[in-house]
Amino acid sequence: MGAPSLPNASADPEPSGGWALVVALAICQLVSWGSLYNGFVLFVVPMEREFGWSREAINGAVSLGLLVMGLCAFGMGRWIDLRGGRWLMTAGSMLAGVLCLMWAGVETLAGLYAIWLGMGIAMAAMLYQALFAVLTRTYRAGYRTRITVVTLVAGFASTVFIPLTQALIEGFGWRATLVVFAAIQILLCAPIHGLWLRDGRGPSGRPMTARSRAATGIIGRAVRQPTFWGLALCFTATAMVNSVIWFHAVPMFAERGFTTLVIVTAIALIGPVQVAGRLVVFAVGRRVSTATQGRLALTMLPAVFVPLLLWPGSVAGLYGFTVMFGAVNGVMTIVRATAVAEFLGLEGYGAISGLISVPATVAHAGSPFAIAFLWGWFGGYDIVVTVMFLASILAAAAFWFAASEASPARR
Repeated sequence: MGAPSLPNASADPEPSGGWALVVALAICQLVSWGSLYNGFVLFVVPMEREFGWSREAINGAVSLGLLVMGLCAFGMGRWIDLRGGRWLMTAGSMLAGVLCLMWAGVETLAGLYAIWLGMGIAMAAMLYQALFAVLTRTYRAGYRTRITVVTLVAGFASTVFIPLTQALIEGFGWRATLVVFAAIQILLCAPIHGLWLRDGRGPSGRPMTARSRAATGIIGRAVRQPTFWGLALCFTATAMVNSVIWFHAVPMFAERGFTTLVIVTAIALIGPVQVAGRLVVFAVGRRVSTATQGRLALTMLPAVFVPLLLWPGSVAGLYGFTVMFGAVNGVMTIVRATAVAEFLGLEGYGAISGLISVPATVAHAGSPFAIAFLWGWFGGYDIVVTVMFLASILAAAAFWFAASEASPARR
């Protein structure tokens, strides 16, 4: 008896809107990442000044949100597999808007943590993980190209929203800025998700219980494959590396004697280089498989840290590090989204991808605290660079293993 399968969404016509819809969804990702995630760091100082809360306590709220987002990923993905993402993503945008309004009126640290607990649920419902599940469910023949386009557009989130957020805070205050961000979610993102996005005819009339049983069988089969665990280990290791770089880059480079201007310039290079890496992926299209893209990017990842290990005080080495890291991270954003489908199949993509992302998100949320402990214990960031170098080797080895174990038909 064959393995259970979910209904084939390819039998349904593609939703109205075509590429215009994909671009609109990409814009939603840009403004959501920019306003909810990238801009958070700019709210820390004014909140610290107004309330007297410690910087660590304030940053703990976003860490909680990221952790909740990861823990919700499996359930959100399973929902999209079975029912589609239209109403889930609409609800996520509305919830994010309401929470931004609540954040604008927050007065207690406990209230901030409660808001970001809810924000984690909202982000799980409408950021990359959810949208990639929608795109693979809807565009079964062309999901890779559409995912690449989404990441190209959303890759400018920090480029657009860091200066925009700073200008709004300076001109109107941090509370008014959050009201603007609430309006973006409620008046732009929610209507695009609710009025334009379509789920298709769905599962051809099969009862929900039968669809749920089929989905459970698909998930169970995936978990029993070595490829699943190879991808989980790879994505967890890369999530740890990314988290350390984003949260510790400034103090880590300052410890090595670089000026603030040099550090900020180096970090600013990451965003454009990420987009450049994604443009390369877009250009090669289907001529280069996800397996090959991932192998090349992850083989390059350990080399990213060589300049920091060999020339710790070199400005050229610092810039070389950020450029290589940006290129690898840009490619890996797409690889993380497409490898699950290519290696394990499209059926049950949302739930399987969500399950794989759980340990990665926990690592992303917890690594800044673990690295801070290492820094304090060893008295410097040299040990941190070494740990990231070793983690990158582990990530590369895990991906090569996952790709080699994947079915030839999948690859």
